[in-house]
Amino acid sequence: MNSLKKYSLHGAVWLMIALTALSSCKKNNYYLDSGLANPYFDGNVVDYLNAKPFYFDSVAAIVKLAGMEEIFTSDTVTFFAPTDYSIQNLIKSTNNALYSGGFDTIRTLQDVPAEIWRKYLSVYIFHGANQLKDYPQIDYSLLINFPGQMYYSWDNQPMNIGVIYNSDNGVKYVGYRQLSISYIPDAAAPTANWTTSLVASCNILTKNGVVHVLSANHATFGFAPGKFAQDVQAVFANSGK
Repeated sequence: MNSLKKYSLHGAVWLMIALTALSSCKKNNYYLDSGLANPYFDGNVVDYLNAKPFYFDSVAAIVKLAGMEEIFTSDTVTFFAPTDYSIQNLIKSTNNALYSGGFDTIRTLQDVPAEIWRKYLSVYIFHGANQLKDYPQIDYSLLINFPGQMYYSWDNQPMNIGVIYNSDNGVKYVGYRQLSISYIPDAAAPTANWTTSLVASCNILTKNGVVHVLSANHATFGFAPGKFAQDVQAVFANSGK
């Protein structure tokens, strides 16, 4: 498969169906709450992405385009892995904005400058190898008591990470546990205007870190599609595209 592929509606639909199926699996399966399957992967984080091309073909390409391969292969990292589905949505929304502004549209991932890919990829990467057990509880209806915790991503974007303790048979907090990650637009207002995504599969242990795969509710890569489009448009304007 060509990592710098053009984006087709057909592929996006099939990927959405597959991810929806994953996020709706039963509690005793691997997905949704880390489950019972073998969590160990014999390889580094990039090897893991390359081993799952259906979900991460474009993600692996962006790691390379962003110049972050060494980080993903040698450093100890926690990676909240978005999927190709989120990248397809990002390209679609960015191209709509570029077209409206009279600019050329993105045809391959290579059309986006490396520094922009790094800026938005880095929000998913954190120093150290952290599993679900290493994060505090979060209750989005009761943040004053269970606020999760703010962490700074690889390039210092503030993010909130926490574990949702779900209910079971009406009993609060005794059900399965699910990781969530939230984009914080402004560190000066750390509880305002979050964009939250859930983890579909957590605690995938690689040789150099931990991977937590985001679910289909993470619809757009980078958490901030409007800002991404603005950044691309600014580069295209300066280059005369």
